[in-house]
Amino acid sequence: MAAGTRAPPLHGGPKMAGGAEPGLELQRVVEALELLLQPPTGSAERDGGPVPGPESALRPETLRSNAAALEERLRRAPGWAALRGLRHAVLSRAPALAAGAVDEAEPGWAAACGLLALLLCLKERLVALAAAPAARGAGPGAAPPPSADTLSVAQGRAVGRALRAAVGLGLVPYLPPGVGQRPGTPAPPPAALAARGVRLHAATAALAELAEHPALGGPLLTRHLGLLLAGLCLLGHGPAAHSQGVSEAERVRCREALRHILDRVYQPLAVRELLVLQGRPKQSPPSPGEETKPALVRAPAWLRRLCGQLLSERLMRPNGVQAVVRGIMEGTGGGAGAEAAAVDWRKCDAVAKILASCPQQCLSLEDYYRLVCPQILDLLHIQDKLTARQFQRVATTTLLTMAKEHPQLAEKHLLQPLLAPLLRCSETAELAVDDLSAGTVLVTEAELSSCVEDVLKVYVVGNDSSSLLLGSLHSVLGVVFSLYSFAKQNVSYLRSPCQEILLWFLEKSEREVSLSVLEGFAGLNSSVHALHPQCRFRAGSEGGATIAVEETISDEDEALYQKVSSEQCRVENLVELLSHCQRSGLAGDFFIRCLKALTCVAAEDEAASNLAAVPGGSLLELEQYHAVQRRKLLVLQLVATLCESVSDTVFTDIAQVVEFVAATLQRACVGPARGPGAAAEAQTLAMAMGLVAAMLGGAVQLQSGDFAVLKRLVPLLEELSRTYPEPLTQELATDLRIAICTHGAFSPGTVGAAADSVMGKKPGTGAQSPAGIPGGAPSPGGGRSPPRHRRSSPSAPRERSEEQSVSHERDAAGPAPAPCVESPTPAGLQELLVSAYDPQPPGRAAALRCLASLITQRDPEALRLQEKLLQVFLENVQHEDAFVYLSAIQGVALLSSEYPERILPVLLARYGCPARGTEDTTATVTRMKLGEVLMRVTRALGDMVFKHREPLVQAFLRGARDPDSTLRASSLSNLGELCQRLGFQLGSIVQEVTSCLTAIAKTDPEAEVRRAAVHVVVVLLRGLSEKATEVLQDVLRDLYRLLKHVVAAEPDGATVLHAQLALEELDAVMRRVLFPPQTLEKKIVVLP
Repeated sequence: MAAGTRAPPLHGGPKMAGGAEPGLELQRVVEALELLLQPPTGSAERDGGPVPGPESALRPETLRSNAAALEERLRRAPGWAALRGLRHAVLSRAPALAAGAVDEAEPGWAAACGLLALLLCLKERLVALAAAPAARGAGPGAAPPPSADTLSVAQGRAVGRALRAAVGLGLVPYLPPGVGQRPGTPAPPPAALAARGVRLHAATAALAELAEHPALGGPLLTRHLGLLLAGLCLLGHGPAAHSQGVSEAERVRCREALRHILDRVYQPLAVRELLVLQGRPKQSPPSPGEETKPALVRAPAWLRRLCGQLLSERLMRPNGVQAVVRGIMEGTGGGAGAEAAAVDWRKCDAVAKILASCPQQCLSLEDYYRLVCPQILDLLHIQDKLTARQFQRVATTTLLTMAKEHPQLAEKHLLQPLLAPLLRCSETAELAVDDLSAGTVLVTEAELSSCVEDVLKVYVVGNDSSSLLLGSLHSVLGVVFSLYSFAKQNVSYLRSPCQEILLWFLEKSEREVSLSVLEGFAGLNSSVHALHPQCRFRAGSEGGATIAVEETISDEDEALYQKVSSEQCRVENLVELLSHCQRSGLAGDFFIRCLKALTCVAAEDEAASNLAAVPGGSLLELEQYHAVQRRKLLVLQLVATLCESVSDTVFTDIAQVVEFVAATLQRACVGPARGPGAAAEAQTLAMAMGLVAAMLGGAVQLQSGDFAVLKRLVPLLEELSRTYPEPLTQELATDLRIAICTHGAFSPGTVGAAADSVMGKKPGTGAQSPAGIPGGAPSPGGGRSPPRHRRSSPSAPRERSEEQSVSHERDAAGPAPAPCVESPTPAGLQELLVSAYDPQPPGRAAALRCLASLITQRDPEALRLQEKLLQVFLENVQHEDAFVYLSAIQGVALLSSEYPERILPVLLARYGCPARGTEDTTATVTRMKLGEVLMRVTRALGDMVFKHREPLVQAFLRGARDPDSTLRASSLSNLGELCQRLGFQLGSIVQEVTSCLTAIAKTDPEAEVRRAAVHVVVVLLRGLSEKATEVLQDVLRDLYRLLKHVVAAEPDGATVLHAQLALEELDAVMRRVLFPPQTLEKKIVVLP
C-alpha cells in the first residue's frame, strides 16, 4: 500500500460531534481517561507511592466505581456536555462498544469499552486541532511553537496508561492460547464463544482506528504491535470458530488493516513481532537464561503458516533483507548488543539459512536470487560502526551458504556482481577501446575500493576455500596483483587488503595451482588474467586508485622503457609477496620450480641459437623464437631477484633442499657451462654438493625417512661422476653417493671437507677440500701438500681402518696430561676430550678448564665439536668432586652463552626430566647443578634472557612442584633471581609466579620451601625497587595479603623474618612512590 494512504476504517468514517472548541475538549478527554483509571482511594498511601499502572490496582469494584464517577461527571459537571455528545457519537458508530460500556456484569470489558470510546474521542479532538488554522508564529530568534495536536508529557503518560489498560482488558483476554500470549497474562473470562469474537473485533477495530493517528499510533504500535497483529490475524485469517458473530466483510477489512499496519510500521519491528507470534520451532531448545521463564503455549499451525507467509512478504519487499536481518539480530540499535550478536555465529548461521532459502511465495528460484542478492551485497556496505560488524558477518555467511546450495546462481547473482569492477578491466573483458577516449575512467576510486574491501570480507574473513570461491577469485587475481604492485609503488591503503587477498588464495589453493599462479604473476604462463593492456591504474584523491583507459605512447623507446620497468617492478613485488610465504614452504617450492625452469633454459640454449641462425625462417617461427627468448630472460631475472631477496630460511624441510640440489645437479648434467658464466655455475654446483655434504656431516639431524629423500640424488650424482669434466667434482659426487647409500656410515674425507667449506669452518690438517669448492685454498699460515684423491682404490678403506686402530690403541694406553695450548690441533683437542674422563679429579678438572678456555677463545675446532663438548660437560656435572663439577658447570655455562638457541633446550629438558637409571638423590643433586648452570647462563645473557623467558619460568615452576623439598627450594631460589633480572619484561607470567608462591607459602609442608617462597618475594621487591608498583601492579595486593598471612600464621621464625623484611621493603617502596623526596635547587636564568 502506498505511503500516505489510510486503511479503510473498520467502524466507518469519522464525524465531528459537539460544538465546543477542540482545544478545550482535549484536556477534558485526558481528565476522563485519568478518572476512569484512577486507583482506589488510599491505595497509593498503603503501597508507599504512586501506582505505575492499572493492572495492580484496577479491580472489578474499582472499575465499577470509576465508571459510575465518570458517568456522574458527564451528566452534571459543567463543561462536560460536549464530551458527552462526542462520546455518544463515537459509540453510535460502534454498537459493540456501546453495548459493552453499559454491561455491569463484566466490569473489565465495560472499562475497556469506555477507554476505547474515550481514546476515539481523543482522536477526534486531535484531528480537529490539526485541521484548525495554525497559530501565529513566534518572534524572531524564538523556537517555533509545537503543533496544535501535540500532547504534553503528562497527557502522553496518561494516554499510554489508557492504551495499556485498553489492550490488557479488551484484547488480551479474548485471544486463544498460543496467539499473541505473553507470560503472566490473565486467563480469558468465562464468556460465550460468540461474544468473544464480537468483543475481540470491536476492540481490535478500535485500536486499528487509533493506530491511524500519529500521536496515538506511535505509543500503540511501539508497545502493543504484537497483540494488535495477533487480533487482526485471528479475525482475518483464523478459524471461523474464533470469529463467530463477525461478518465476512468485517474479516476482509481486518485482513486489509493487517497488511496496512505491516506496511506502515518500521519493518524490523514488524519482522520481530511476526517472529514472536510465530513462536520458536518445536525442536528448538530454550536459550540460555530462559529455562526459568514460564513456558508459552505453542502457536497454532495456521498462525505459524500465516506468519511465515507475512515474513516472506517482508523479505521480498525493497530493502526487505536488511529489515529481516535487523529484526532477527539482537541489538539493532548498536552497543553491547550489536557486539554480542556479531559474535554469536549460530545466530548468523540461522539468518543466513533464512535468507538463502527461497520462500514458497516466490515461484522461481532465480527470481528470488535476482531480487535478494543485490540486497545481500548491500549489507557489506553498512557504514554504521555499531551494526556494520554483524551485518557483514550475516552477509558473508549468507553468501557462502548460497554458494554451497546453488553454486551457479550464486556465481551469477553474487560473485560476478561482487567482482564486476575487477572483471571489467581484465584482459579477457571485451572493451570497445576505439569508442573510449584516452583517460576515460572505467572504475572509479570508490567503486574499486569498495570492491577490494568486499572481496576481503567475503573471501579472506569468510575463509571458505571451496572450489567455487577459489575459481571465481582466480579469474581476477591478475588484476589484484597489478593493483598490489601499483599500491606498492604509491601511497595507498589498498596495498594491505590486496596482499591479504593474494596470500589467502596462495595458502588455500592446492600447491600446484599456487605455483602456477605465481608463474602467471611473473609472466611465465597465462594462468592468470592480467590487467587489460589498454588500462592503467591512477592514484585516487582519497588514497585509493582508479582504472582508466591508457593514452597511447607514440615513442617506441618510451614504450619499451615502460614495458621493461613494469616487468622489473612486477618481479620485485612478486618476490616481496613470496617473503610472506616462507613458513608454509611455498617460497621454497617456487624457487625450486624456477631453478628447474633455468635447467630447461640451459638445455634449450643451443637449439635456440641454431634456430636463430637459420636464414629465411617464417614470421611465425621468428615470433616463437622471440617468445622463448623473452621467457628465458624472465626466468633469469626471476632467479636473480630471488637469490638476492629471499632469506636463507626459504627451505623449510629436507625435501625442499633435496629438490634444490637436484635441480642444480640436473642443470650440470645437461651440459657444463661455458664462457663467462662457467665460474658461477661451478660455484653453484660446489655449493649444492657442499650442502648435501653438510647435511650428511651432522649439520641437521637426519632421520631414516630423510635418507629415503636423499636417495633421489643418487642417479644424478652417478651421472655427474661419469659425465662432468672436472675430476675433483667427479670424486666428490662418487663419495656423496656412497655416503647417501650407506646412510652416512661411510663418509670419505672429501665429504667432510666440502661440509666445512659450506659451513664456513677451517678444514683440519689431515683433510683438504677439492679445488672446485670455495674455501679449499691453503690458509695464509703456510702451504699444504696437494691432496691425493682416490677414486676407488681398495687400499683406502684399509688405511682408514689402520688409522682407527692406532687411535684406539693410543686411547687404551692411558690418558695423557691435558695439553692446554692456545689453538690445539685436532689431535690435541682429542687428547683433551680423553683427559676429561681421567679417573684422577685434578687431571679431569684441568681438562675441563682447558676446554672451557677454548670456548672462551672461540676456537673453531672446539666450536665445531660443541655437541661433543656439551656431552662431556654434562657427564662431568654428575661427578661428586666439587672441583670437577664446578669446572663442568662453568664449561656448560660458557657453551650455553655462546649458543643459547641450541644448548638451552637440552639443559631445560634435562632439568625437567632427569636421566634414567639414576637414583632419586643423585638425580636431584644433578638437577640442582643444572639449575646453577641455567642461572649462570641467565646472568651471561643479560637482557637477551627475555627471549627464553617462557621455557625458563616453566622449568622452575615445574621444579617447584617436585616431590623433593630441596629441589623445590632450589627452583624457587632460581625463579626469584630470574624474575629479578627480567624486571619490566615479566609480562603476564607474573600472575603464574604469584599463584605458585601463594600456594607454596600457604600449603607446603616443609619450612625451608615456604622460606624460599617468601624469599622470592623479598628478592623481587628488592630488585624492582620503585619499578615494583608498575611491574607488579596487578598482583601487588595479592603479594601484600600473602605476606600479612605469613606474618600472622607462619610457625617458622625464619619465614616470618623474611616476610617482615618483604613488608618493610614494600613499605619503603610505597613511601618513595607516594612521597618522592623533594630536591631544593636554585635555577639562575640569564635573560637576553
